[in-house]
Amino acid sequence: MNFPVKIMQDGLVARVARVAEIAAKYADTVDAEARFPREAVDAMKAERLLGIQVPRHFGGESASITEIAELCSMLGQACAASAMVFAMHHIKLSSLVEHGADSEWHRSFMRRIAADQLLIASATTEGGIGGNLRNSICAVEVDGDTCRLEKDATVISYGSHADAILITSRAHAQAASSDQVLTAFLKDQYTLEKTHVWNTLGMRGTCSDGFLFKGEAPACQILPKPFAEIAAQSMLASSHLLWSGVWYGIAVDAFSRAQAFVRAAARKAPDAQPPGALRLAEVSTLLQMVKSNVVAGLKAYEDAKADVDRLSSMGFAVAMNNVKIASSETILEIVNHAMLICGIMGYKNGTPFSLGRHLRDAHSAQLMISNDRILGNTSSMLLVHKQDTSLLG
Repeated sequence: MNFPVKIMQDGLVARVARVAEIAAKYADTVDAEARFPREAVDAMKAERLLGIQVPRHFGGESASITEIAELCSMLGQACAASAMVFAMHHIKLSSLVEHGADSEWHRSFMRRIAADQLLIASATTEGGIGGNLRNSICAVEVDGDTCRLEKDATVISYGSHADAILITSRAHAQAASSDQVLTAFLKDQYTLEKTHVWNTLGMRGTCSDGFLFKGEAPACQILPKPFAEIAAQSMLASSHLLWSGVWYGIAVDAFSRAQAFVRAAARKAPDAQPPGALRLAEVSTLLQMVKSNVVAGLKAYEDAKADVDRLSSMGFAVAMNNVKIASSETILEIVNHAMLICGIMGYKNGTPFSLGRHLRDAHSAQLMISNDRILGNTSSMLLVHKQDTSLLG
């Protein structure tokens, strides 16, 4: 997506490029074996990329969501599963960065993430509520200085491989399902009993199995702000924007393979327009639409970050929802077009133009979080909110 100035100053592009090279080398194996992209994640740690969002005064590099989205797109071109692990880690880290600075424990946790390159997983889904992250059945129990939590987490992103988990629950046993908190548990503070195996169509390397989570930790590890604020002011935007960065990367690589296929055909018959050339032009248009959509969303978020009321507004939520819907739907169209351009060489595995993995990974986009759920939320907000129709927002 090209946000070059600060990224080039920090050298992040060069560091992520090295990780992407490793991720690409193992991408097909990770997908075929449905295994965690250990080589890519180890490279992320070696390049010290897991702490870049942490503020500099806590030992990080103060990288913005805009910069991280660009890095997600680079990794997405190499291995979507590796890119999604990187994105999910930074989505959870954004909750700490934006809402944990007033807590000594969470400040110390951020320092440790930056120093030790800890990988943070997410546990927001639950048996009985599915992917409705703004509701919980389980409740955290606070007993003096200790908190305990048991959760039937039907999906925990790369849970077996994480160094810590940020997990949602009701604030207490009498709390409403929407009265939630977010708690950080370190690896030695919980146990995981596998209940569901992550055997999926795509994004297989994220290894997001289901677990019965049982944790006990100091109560100070509960984030001090209600999860409703965390979700509205950071998690909503960072999720939709960083996911979209990953999906854009998938689409870019699909386009690149289709372009290489058309160029190869043109070299064989230089006096004739190769089949697929016009369709490639159509894909270029769609790719630019996705890029423009994500860039506009990133700008809207960066502009709103200083204004808590704006971050919590219906207008902002509608805008972020629209970014996610448009990105997740359009990338499927792009990959489908690329498949038609490459024909059987794109349909077959093991060719330079293979697109099966891209197509399967892209199908996850409409399900994380379900587009139908997001459209339902947006439609409710539009009953009372006037859509922003100005060109410059």
